[in-house]
Amino acid sequence: MRKTLIAGNWKMNTDRAAAVALAKGVAAGAAEVDGVDLVVCPPTIYLAVVGEALAGSPVALGAQNVYAEDNGAFTGETSTAMLTDIGAEYVILGHSERRALMGETDADVSKKTHKALAAGLTPIVCVGELLEEREAGKTAEVIKTQFEGSLDGITADQITSVVIAYEPVWAIGTGKVASPEQAEEVHADLRRLLSERYTPQLAEEVRILYGGSMKPGNAAELLAKPNVDGGLIGGASLKPEDFLGIAKAK
Repeated sequence: MRKTLIAGNWKMNTDRAAAVALAKGVAAGAAEVDGVDLVVCPPTIYLAVVGEALAGSPVALGAQNVYAEDNGAFTGETSTAMLTDIGAEYVILGHSERRALMGETDADVSKKTHKALAAGLTPIVCVGELLEEREAGKTAEVIKTQFEGSLDGITADQITSVVIAYEPVWAIGTGKVASPEQAEEVHADLRRLLSERYTPQLAEEVRILYGGSMKPGNAAELLAKPNVDGGLIGGASLKPEDFLGIAKAK
């Protein structure tokens, strides 16, 4: 039985005080959420203070990105060792915004995924299609390409330590949401790809999150689908009551 995972991606939001307050708010309400793993992913510069605010709570700390080298002359980047040193347990990789705005490729995401796993971090690997790709009927093709490239070389022993997030790019920050049926169709397709590459048994162990404008009002219907194992939450993760409301909807 896959345990629901609700992860909050704060993106480039909050200042120090707001980040600490938000983390404390989530931590304070976490006891009211049963049977759900909770993760918050603040901006890198606030990881340490958010980790301190979460101390003693069941809420895990995650990062929004990592670099695929251990150390060196990589100005502005953050290594896996730095993340684990301050207590991070998860890292988001291949988010559509990084793919579109920072030019990240599937090969880049694959390198980072391998590096994260080697460091003991749980990678949340994102895949998703653009609006024009969905309208052209290319959703399955795009998802398959990103799945294969972003998880290139990941072994059967490693795959159950990976979380996959389906992010329809057209539903991120737009207020649009894939219908539960649309989300389930892609999640089921990802489960099939996992089954074909590995085994049906291993495929059943991998958590697949939905990431596209999930809110307290639509979470229950999305999370009720058999292959939707949680959410990668953007805007709604910036208010403790909304984030926790999504988690309670399961």
